[in-house]
Amino acid sequence: MKRNILILWSLMILGPSSLVWAQADFYDVNTIQEIKIKFEQDNWRYVLDSLRFNGEGLLLGSIEINGQKFNDIGVRYRGARSFQPGSKRNSLYIKLNFIDKEQNYQGQRQVTLSSALRDPSMVREVFGYEIARHYMPAPRANYTKVYVNGEYYGLFVNVEPIDDAFLVHNFGTSKGTFVQCAPNLLEPEPSGCKSDVFGSLQYDNSAKCYLHNFVLLSDSGWDDLIELTYVLNQSPAEVERVLDVDRALWMLAFNNVLDNLSSYTGRYSENYYLYRDASGKFTPIIYDLNLCFGSYKNTGVGSDLKLKELQEMNPLLHVDNAAKPLISRLLSIEKYQKMYLAHIRSIVHDFFHHDEYVGRVKELQTLIRKAFEEDSNRYYSMEDFDASLTSTIGSRSRIPGLQELMGPRTAYLRENKLLSVLPPAISDVAVTRRERLSTQRVTDFKIQAHVDKFPKDVVLYYRFNDGEAFQHMPMRDDGKHNDGEAEDGVFGAVIQPSDGANTIEYYIYAENAGAATFDPPRYMFERHLASLEELNN
Repeated sequence: MKRNILILWSLMILGPSSLVWAQADFYDVNTIQEIKIKFEQDNWRYVLDSLRFNGEGLLLGSIEINGQKFNDIGVRYRGARSFQPGSKRNSLYIKLNFIDKEQNYQGQRQVTLSSALRDPSMVREVFGYEIARHYMPAPRANYTKVYVNGEYYGLFVNVEPIDDAFLVHNFGTSKGTFVQCAPNLLEPEPSGCKSDVFGSLQYDNSAKCYLHNFVLLSDSGWDDLIELTYVLNQSPAEVERVLDVDRALWMLAFNNVLDNLSSYTGRYSENYYLYRDASGKFTPIIYDLNLCFGSYKNTGVGSDLKLKELQEMNPLLHVDNAAKPLISRLLSIEKYQKMYLAHIRSIVHDFFHHDEYVGRVKELQTLIRKAFEEDSNRYYSMEDFDASLTSTIGSRSRIPGLQELMGPRTAYLRENKLLSVLPPAISDVAVTRRERLSTQRVTDFKIQAHVDKFPKDVVLYYRFNDGEAFQHMPMRDDGKHNDGEAEDGVFGAVIQPSDGANTIEYYIYAENAGAATFDPPRYMFERHLASLEELNN
């Protein structure tokens, strides 16, 4: 029987934005972009410093992106904690539609440039996002050379903004509730609010408490955010009604494997967005990976982690910490904990199991080496850049080398008793076809799979049309569900297409007493596909 898998990455050049996404890519990681900014002011650094101190004002200028010129753009320094007054280089935010609201470059109305502070390797963001996009909606990122008033300002990381264009590309629409986690670290909590909540999604006492830690980017939606925190904290068994749990688990697994503690998993529960799509569920969107791979080391409990503690950070960090409900509440549910551990296992296997990541980060460094060397404003020396994969850099920040961190961390995770349990093995996935020479047409989708390693639950997730929510039903091994003989290791389910549907898209989840697995492994972007037309040929 023929097995098909639908690969969904092709959606990047389809849909309502097809002409934008199909052209030369502003975020092509194999090409260093070129941005030239021009201000009328010679003292533009001083002006940008002043604007950053006094709010969110923009300095008017013009720009040339890869040879294409734009007038009347606005520029400001990015970042709160990363901003350094008087610095030779600061992260930049560029608003292309500052005056002309339709002005854009390849569909992008804004450009965000990271200075890669505390990253001597210059690969943390680009490689980190590369991994994240393998499993969840996450920004694209590459490199660009930036010039200001004719002088080379430096090599920067060009990170895709999480804005309306990003939402349309990843969710099909930007009209849902859209929230940015932005903890206010400078002012005390309003009277009557819990202390040190930050972006942890604890249920707080009033709307003003949420205003202290979140920014609403859509026209409305505070009630949606408050409902999410209420259900998460008070009724976690019902959380799937308001949260895309699986994508939240992927983000948490990513943060843990990569020691990404400038995130929900770290002290301030920060650097993510929440978007509520048409299903009514929030999806977390990870952001700001400049400090991943252990460059930021505080979990919010105790002092900063030392290198060995980062290498051996508990995969169930915060599982009993009520101050981190997205972790403690979700992982208190057995199924979710198994899914989370399965995601950790997948990330380790896909990127770190055979040290493929070492070759990848070396490729990125080779790509940017000349541009980095020419950058007289860079934070780190060429010696630091060259040693940044294998050695700790800096006497104060103590930024671990990527290979120095992830080699031992990979070994630790692979040997961890929580992750060394063998999950069920799913194989021989197939859909019953019309028998040769038979005149009886196939009208249902009869799906089978062989599952071993003592499965206790096998579930089929399916839908008939792209964009629909997935439905699910159990697959049985009882001899009554198109599964052959009872208890022969073959599980089956019969799906009757609704409303004249001709195709089905599906994936399988299986768990045993100790672990869980999915087929296809990258079910977020690749699913099995079958059509009645094909089954009857």
